Amino acid sequence: MTYLALARKWRPRTFADVAGQGHVVRALENALNSGKLHHAFLFTGTRGVGKTTIARIFVKALNCEKAVSAEPCGVCSSCVSIDQGRFVDFLEVDAASRTGVDDARELLDNAQYTPAAGRFKVYLIDEVHMLSKAAFNALLKTLEEPPPHVKFLLATTDPQKIPVTVLSRCLQFNLKRLPLATIIERLTLVCGNEGISVEQGAVVRLARAAAGSMRDALSLLDQALAFGDGALRDADVAEMLGSLDRGKLTALMEALAVADAPALLAQVQLLDELAPDYGDVLAGLATLLQQVAVVQVAGAAALDTETAVEDEVALLTRLAAQLAPETVQLMYQIAVMGRRDLALAPDPRTGFEMALLRLVAFHPERLPQAVVATGASAQVRAAAPTPRPAASVTSATLPAGPPDIGNWSAFIASLSVDGAARQLAEHCAVVAHSPFELRLTLDKRNGHLLTENLQSRLTAALHERLGSSVKVLYTLAEAPQETPATLQAKTDDDDLRQARELIAADRNVRQMTEMFGAEVIPESVRKNPNPPSRK
Repeated sequence: MTYLALARKWRPRTFADVAGQGHVVRALENALNSGKLHHAFLFTGTRGVGKTTIARIFVKALNCEKAVSAEPCGVCSSCVSIDQGRFVDFLEVDAASRTGVDDARELLDNAQYTPAAGRFKVYLIDEVHMLSKAAFNALLKTLEEPPPHVKFLLATTDPQKIPVTVLSRCLQFNLKRLPLATIIERLTLVCGNEGISVEQGAVVRLARAAAGSMRDALSLLDQALAFGDGALRDADVAEMLGSLDRGKLTALMEALAVADAPALLAQVQLLDELAPDYGDVLAGLATLLQQVAVVQVAGAAALDTETAVEDEVALLTRLAAQLAPETVQLMYQIAVMGRRDLALAPDPRTGFEMALLRLVAFHPERLPQAVVATGASAQVRAAAPTPRPAASVTSATLPAGPPDIGNWSAFIASLSVDGAARQLAEHCAVVAHSPFELRLTLDKRNGHLLTENLQSRLTAALHERLGSSVKVLYTLAEAPQETPATLQAKTDDDDLRQARELIAADRNVRQMTEMFGAEVIPESVRKNPNPPSRK
């Protein structure tokens, strides 16, 4: 007995059966019902989304013996012949195998002749972008002056390669990737009608693996049924696809959230026994982090239900509350870059472990406090104590710690910069600092200091202390910021106030005031640069 693949058996036969492409179907139905039919249509989109399927339904609608309408009968000789691929006036060509100008000319030579069996002679050219330049020129001539009985249906996955002269003569319809929910719904329908025993988790896995292609989803379903001996089980599909169990992925994420390196490495050991694709694992982590970022910025209601099922929402919400937004962004970037660098690692597991350890190394719980401080509080927050070599301890014994950006005033004092560039530094405030970026803000009243020359000098001095990989950004602020300069001015004001209070309280000064009406001139009070020592 001949077996018909599910992708062919369940191919839509009418516009009503087409899923997820309502914008295209609606336009074609309106054109058919109104009789305003263009001579050339271009269908674009990734593989398996319905380009040639919609084109074939359109051919039936044009040549149905009942009438030209959006609802072909499907039972007349023309409809049946088109479904079976033997309609004489429907010429379907694969441009990938017939790219030359001679092929195009041979194809188009018969366009001048009237249809033999239907109303229209229809040319469906699949992967039309594969035609050569000469072939396109040959096609263009017919597209410019088409016979009234000819319709052209072009399909492609790469419209950018089609000459604009051809594009301008076609009505273009862009087919979308099918949503995950739509694919799940169709797979469930197919399994129900086929009497297949299914586990919902297996259906979701197949739909995700299809990546928006209904044809791929049905082909994977066929493969899964062969693998599972007629049943669709989650464990079998996971093994067939080599995909990672969602629970193991979330266990990795849980360990990463608290920077628990031992637990993380233990999970990697368990994971390695399954021989997974580590690139897919990092992609899964990146997807989770992206969803956490969405929850943090827009709330759980904004989650894309196509990629986050209900039982994951609670986890994502908890992680969103547990991790700082900037930490999530950094972790996402590390996961993406780690996936890219897997090919350069000694082996996939080593590259994967290194990416995870990097995620832990840059976790806020592992970094000195000054490094992760952000916002205005970063100017006053104290950094983790940095070891300093004492008289009896060499620097080799206790290495110096990271630069103390949290104490910006002290940090500026260590910079090899002077003059106006140091003045620029003293009027700046740190608003954010990470291992990759330092953001400084300057009050607009001191904006004259933000010249290209002074920025260059200060940035060079900062790179000497922080490393050249750190990006330094300068911005102007409307509201005054607390800077080393303002702190120093405040300190000077406090010193002067205390000095004036001491002078006013001095016994001799009080006697002179009472006896002679003397008055202390406030502007004359100066801070003593060499105060007497107290013994």
